[in-house]
Amino acid sequence: MIESAVVVAGGVPGPTPIRLDVGEGTLVVAADGGVDRALALGLHVDVAIGDFDSVTAAGLAAVERAGGRAERHPAAKDATDLELALDTAFAASPARILVVGSESGRLDHVLSSLLVIADPRYADAEVDALLGGAQVHVIRRSRALAGLPGELVSLLAVHGPADGVSTRGLVYPLAGETLVPGTSRGVSNVFAEAEAHVSLDRGVLLAIRPGGLA
Repeated sequence: MIESAVVVAGGVPGPTPIRLDVGEGTLVVAADGGVDRALALGLHVDVAIGDFDSVTAAGLAAVERAGGRAERHPAAKDATDLELALDTAFAASPARILVVGSESGRLDHVLSSLLVIADPRYADAEVDALLGGAQVHVIRRSRALAGLPGELVSLLAVHGPADGVSTRGLVYPLAGETLVPGTSRGVSNVFAEAEAHVSLDRGVLLAIRPGGLA
């Protein structure tokens, strides 16, 4: 078991610079074009995975030269490169997984990525994502979120209803409520304090912080 893993996806980086504090022993898995992005962030890529239709030849060669493993998949496959990378990272049993992605690009890819990171198969890890300037936290049972008073945060149920949702430290509190996919009930809440607490009895939530104040 390892403490943490970072999964770097492809896509166009947003205008907000990303700074990662990656500790020693962190597993880094790059999904296709995410290889070049990971290298640009100064990360050592342990595994490069995908059909390699968007990674540069120089990037892939750099990974292999540094001792990383390249795992090639056919273009016609049943999972995205990001999902394959997440599966590879989760197989190492990390306590936490951070996905570095893009907030722009194809809408279907963005939506698919949000649904994939909340998939039940990754329930044993604490999963977060950086999508450009936005942050996403997968919440099962309970989580504490550090933020800024006035910062926006939306709570969205995925993969079914989220029952018994309660919050502390948000301007618009929830007390044992049910959020269902397709409702805007949890959209545009606001941090009232520097730390917010979210808990639920059953289901899974995405806490999406788009960046900026209300």
